[in-house]
Amino acid sequence: MTRLDTTDQLSAAVARLVAVEPRFALVVERHGLPPLRHEEPGLRSLLRIVTDQLISLSAGEAIWNRLARRLAPFEPDAVLACSEAELRALGLSAAKARTFHAAAHAFRDGAIATQGKVQPETDLLRQLTGVSGVGPWTANIYVLMTARWADAWPAADLALQRAAMDLLSLPVRPDARAMGALAEPWRPVRTAAALLLWSHYRGLKRMPQG
Repeated sequence: MTRLDTTDQLSAAVARLVAVEPRFALVVERHGLPPLRHEEPGLRSLLRIVTDQLISLSAGEAIWNRLARRLAPFEPDAVLACSEAELRALGLSAAKARTFHAAAHAFRDGAIATQGKVQPETDLLRQLTGVSGVGPWTANIYVLMTARWADAWPAADLALQRAAMDLLSLPVRPDARAMGALAEPWRPVRTAAALLLWSHYRGLKRMPQG
C-alpha cells in the first residue's frame, strides 16, 4: 500500500497497524475510524500548513482568514507581490512570511511537484525541505494530505507525541527522534498511526472528531 485514498484503504491500513500494536484498536473502539485529511496539492495547501505551525487551531484559523481575503486563490505571483511586512501585518511571524515567499518562488519555478506530476516519496520530501523554512514536519504533513501517502510520519508533531505518550503509557513525551524509532514497526502504514493518534489526542482534549 503506497496511498490512502479511500476509507476501505484506511480500514485495511488500520487492521495491519492493530496487528502490530493492538492498543490502536482502543482508539477505533472509542472514536471510530479517523477522517482522511485530504487537500489538493499546491501552494495554497502548503501555505496553510505553514500558517498553522506551532500556534493554536483558533489562532491559525483567524490568521488564515485574513490571508485568504488578501491572497486567495494563492497564486505564486500574488503571494510574492505581498511584502513580508504586509504578511506580518496579517498575522504571520517574520520567519513564516519569509517561508511564504520562498514557497511561492518554488511553485512558480516548478521546483515542487504538483498535481499530475507523480514523484517518488523521497523526491517530493527533498523538494519540500529544500524550501527555506520548510522542515520535516511541514513536508510530512503536506504529503500526508495532498499526496495521500500511506507512510507519512510527522514525528515532530506535538499532538502525536502527547497522544502516543498516553496511549502507549510512556513515562515521558517522546521527541521527534524517539517517535521515529517508535514508529519503525508501523511501516508502511504510519499515516494510519498518525490519524489514529490525532483522533486519540482530540479525545483526550474533549475536542470534536473530524
